[in-house]
Amino acid sequence: MPMSAGDIETMIKAAIPDAVITIRDLAGDGDHYAAEVVSESFRGKSRVQQHQMVYQALQGNMGDALHALALQTSAPE
Repeated sequence: MPMSAGDIETMIKAAIPDAVITIRDLAGDGDHYAAEVVSESFRGKSRVQQHQMVYQALQGNMGDALHALALQTSAPE
């Protein structure tokens, strides 16, 4: 069963409470999303570490309920 954008945002917010999240459904199928996540907790971390934090927040749903997620992460400017 596909995940909704709201479900994705809720899961990320639970793990990264200060995150500012923008999610777009890329294909209209609930399976392919683009997400931009901005959080102070990313400061000083590599892009790989930032992405790992988001994937961990999604609790194993990547590749299962969530087929594709184009991810952009950053610390606030």
